[in-house]
Amino acid sequence: MAITNTSVNANTKLIDARGPRFGAASTTVVLAVALVTHSTWLVGLQLVVFAIGAIGTPVKTPYALIYMKFVRPRLRGEVPTEDVRPPQFAQAVGLAFAVVAFVAGLVGAKSVFVVALSLCLAAAFLNAAFNYCLGCEAYLLIVRLTK
Repeated sequence: MAITNTSVNANTKLIDARGPRFGAASTTVVLAVALVTHSTWLVGLQLVVFAIGAIGTPVKTPYALIYMKFVRPRLRGEVPTEDVRPPQFAQAVGLAFAVVAFVAGLVGAKSVFVVALSLCLAAAFLNAAFNYCLGCEAYLLIVRLTK
C-alpha cells in the first residue's frame, strides 16, 4: 500500500512502508505464541504495543524501534513511503481485538479469547505474509465512504 509523496498533502506524515510489515511479522509471532500457550499476559504485552501505535504513532512502537535500529540500515534501494494514518487505524483495530482477548482471558472466557486472538492473528499474518493490511484497507474504505 505504498504511496508517493505527490498523492498526499503537505501536512501528511509519511513513514517507511516496510516498517509496519515488520511490525506485523513481530505481532504474528507474539500472537501465535499467545494463542498456543493461552497466555493472557502475552496478549497484554501486545495490547500495550497496539496502544502505543494507535494512540501515539506506529513509528514509536517497540517493533518499529527494532526495525529502525537493526533492519532498516541493512536494506538497500528506494524507501517506499505511505501515509501514517492507515497503519495507525490498523493499530487501533488490533488494540480493540487485543482488549477483547485480554479481558476474555482474565475472566476465563476461553472461546472469546481464542476467537478474538485468532482474528487479530489472521490480520497480522495477512500483512506480514502478503503485505495486505486489513485495517489499512478498512481505513481507506471509511475515508472514501465519508467523502
